[in-house]
Amino acid sequence: QVQLVESGGGLAQPGGSLRLSCAASGFTFSAFAMSWARQAPGKGLEWVSGILSDGSDTYYADSVKGRFTASRDNAKNMLYLQMNNLKPEDTALYYCAIPRGNARSHDYDYWGQGSQVTVSS
Repeated sequence: QVQLVESGGGLAQPGGSLRLSCAASGFTFSAFAMSWARQAPGKGLEWVSGILSDGSDTYYADSVKGRFTASRDNAKNMLYLQMNNLKPEDTALYYCAIPRGNARSHDYDYWGQGSQVTVSS
């Protein structure tokens, strides 16, 4: 069955960096666009980024554009999110997800258990 397992979250100071990883299994990873989404305390799910199946193009929410970079390694079935210049408002549970439709879709067919990112001084 489809499994998405996020890792790499933690505590970072404002202006700091973290790198999230997502290990995918149970499906043909290289055939699917992938997404990152997040949910802050008391808020709904927010789309963060999408990446095409071959990694040739990426898309970002305005709130993270220029600070976050999505990438993937299809040989290893891995998805990544490099997060730089972190802000307190980036604090959230981050999910790796298979989008329903294209890489910019805000609907998802599968998602992982999430990785907590907390940005605080």
